[in-house]
Amino acid sequence: MKKILSTAYSDGAFNIATLLLRATFGVLLFLYHGISKLNKFSELQHTFFDPFHIGHKWSLVLVLFAEVVCSVLLVLGLFSRLAAFVIVIDLGVAVFMFHRGMPVAQYEIAILFLTAFFISLLIGPGKYSVDAAMGR
Repeated sequence: MKKILSTAYSDGAFNIATLLLRATFGVLLFLYHGISKLNKFSELQHTFFDPFHIGHKWSLVLVLFAEVVCSVLLVLGLFSRLAAFVIVIDLGVAVFMFHRGMPVAQYEIAILFLTAFFISLLIGPGKYSVDAAMGR
């Protein structure tokens, strides 16, 4: 009971928490958002949201880079902060531009993902990552 009420934390618990945060949200983003967009690429390339006017196809390619490549990098803990930064931009566009004016209930999952990846950006990959194994 004493440990539950304590505000102190151990380095081991912190590093396990960073691993769980990276792995859980990275895998979920990859499986349920990145892969589904990748499978529907031919359908989406003509109608995908294009907030920066670079073309529907290129906007989709950038989102796929974030949701497929960067999510895998983050799960591995390789170039973690850079990968998290790219994903935060991707989700920031989704939350603040694509979903603007919609009821929050329609994009609360995007807000949760944005929060999780922003936390990963701030705290880094932790000890259990490729970055840490490489001495970064």
